[in-house]
Amino acid sequence: MPASVARARTDVGRYVSDDRRDRYFAACDAVYALGAPALAEEDVETSFGTTHVYRYGPADPAGRSRTPVVLVHGAGSCSAMWYPNTPALSAGRPVYAIDTPGDPGRSVQRTPLHRPEDAARWLDETLAGLGLDRVHLVGSSYGGWLALNQAHRGPGRLASVTLLDPGGLEKVGLRFFVWIFAGYFATFAPRALRPRLAAWLEQPVLVMPELRTMIREGVRAHRVRRPAPLPLSEEELAGIRTPLYLVLGRRSLLVHPRRQAERVPRLVPGARAEIVSDTGHGPQIDHAAEVNRRMLDFMDSVG
Repeated sequence: MPASVARARTDVGRYVSDDRRDRYFAACDAVYALGAPALAEEDVETSFGTTHVYRYGPADPAGRSRTPVVLVHGAGSCSAMWYPNTPALSAGRPVYAIDTPGDPGRSVQRTPLHRPEDAARWLDETLAGLGLDRVHLVGSSYGGWLALNQAHRGPGRLASVTLLDPGGLEKVGLRFFVWIFAGYFATFAPRALRPRLAAWLEQPVLVMPELRTMIREGVRAHRVRRPAPLPLSEEELAGIRTPLYLVLGRRSLLVHPRRQAERVPRLVPGARAEIVSDTGHGPQIDHAAEVNRRMLDFMDSVG
């Protein structure tokens, strides 16, 4: 698989060295092992580089013909973040988890992805390369912005969109970036303090050695380059016709949950919005069983 370090360009996501890249991949593999085993991995060539995809699937042959689920991870991460969700989601449907170019992962970016229309084109080309004409698209955080952007700019292949505490609904505030940096620096705290910090910051990464290692190695290994998650206007949201399900953490620092839980269904025809208690930015991690069930119920209602 292509995974060489792009040294010539500074406007694309790249690894700082082969050694750091390989350490990060090893850390990712330890997290992947916590979820469902992938049936296959494949690379899809697009106008912006090579997109690496993990494929999961049900043992039941009848499930393999159902509309597949496509997962798009958050910023600064890779498809390994879906480990709490792949077992349940792939039990009855095919599942594809995409490594986003520009973020750490096994995709290789060769051309900048700086505009929202480029992001939509990349994702459509990836789905086409996988032979997928109709999918349930699920995005978390920055991946939620990518999914929302797709519903606005390139909805032709979308059966539904599920947004997990997504970007793209309002401007990202300082409080979110403070939380991100605090969580990263907390990974260096003494082991005895990590459970308390994990509860205070709502960062499960601090108490899971595999996640902690993956996050730290990713920051050291990779230089992220991707388009900014610009919020969609009310007019743009009102133009979305894809069935949409919004899941928010009650203590989210990325969006104002109650505001968006009222606003999105008011603007997007037929949209459903729910707030998950006792969580912040990672409802699908903190309450995986509940959120998996909710996502599957929504997809089943669409078909």
